[in-house]
Amino acid sequence: MSDLWLRNPSLAYVAWQSRERTGAGHSGFAPQSIIQHRAMLDRFHRHLVSHGVTMANFGSGHIETFWLEPEVASHAADTRTRYVQLLDRLCRYLIDIGLRDDNPVAALVSDAGWSGQGSTPLFLPEEIDLRLQEFVRMDLDGDVASLRMRAVVGLFLGSGITAAEGRAAELGDLHLADDAPYLVVAAGRGKPARRVPLEGFSIDALNAWRARRRLLAIEGNLLFALRASGKPVTAMSLGNIVREAFGKIGYEAPDMSPRILRNTYCRRALLAGVPRERVSQLLGLSSNHTCDRILATIESMQGDKDMQRGRSGDSGFAGATAGTGQ
Repeated sequence: MSDLWLRNPSLAYVAWQSRERTGAGHSGFAPQSIIQHRAMLDRFHRHLVSHGVTMANFGSGHIETFWLEPEVASHAADTRTRYVQLLDRLCRYLIDIGLRDDNPVAALVSDAGWSGQGSTPLFLPEEIDLRLQEFVRMDLDGDVASLRMRAVVGLFLGSGITAAEGRAAELGDLHLADDAPYLVVAAGRGKPARRVPLEGFSIDALNAWRARRRLLAIEGNLLFALRASGKPVTAMSLGNIVREAFGKIGYEAPDMSPRILRNTYCRRALLAGVPRERVSQLLGLSSNHTCDRILATIESMQGDKDMQRGRSGDSGFAGATAGTGQ
């Protein structure tokens, strides 16, 4: 889906709204609203194309020049407000899926209406998280596809990296022999390189896959490359692998992609009492917005008692104390 935002933002936006975006009161956007939002996004995207930038890297300056375009400058103030609301929600979503690191619209957002609200982030219930962790540990002598599935799920569920970061990971980025195993995530999209501690349940599957991967006739050093060609696994293929793992444990979620595993990792860390600033660092985020949204689900669904329980002692969470430098 990240690739589609770069290739065809209009289609990506329609799929996003249809799948998970909700309006005020958690009712679906009206069909007419969806049409209007898509037209607004198309107009803004044409502006970005004319300036040689994409949804992944436009900045506040591009928004300012957008307001100066004759067609846009003639809009009433409430239309400009709708643009700001639309772009704010969009940027927050693109941050969540790892396509952006910042929200250049945040400073323009008012406190009124739905502009300050976002949909509840999707994550796995704790019992499903544990069931998936157990699945990752099982049958590590299986065939290539089965072993790769466990390694893929283990990597995303045990590190919280984005789908794009998983696609780019190389064999040498895994450091599994250390007392505190970790993954080196290369710099990209304005993010510095970082070292992400790996959760213990993922280690055996990653070790087994890396050993098997080196025996296969695959070119290059990518951890999850396409067979023989060595090209990166596609985002769609990664999604299919994660979806298949959900099928193996008999669970179905509204979102069965690496993103829900990333959110689950984030929530698990917060439940363990890891400070939100530290969790944001582990996720490679420049702000605490994502952590704040997931913290809100903890506070609303489980209350302060669970938070205090998590902070009362050693959480055992791999990223609680390990450093972030490469």
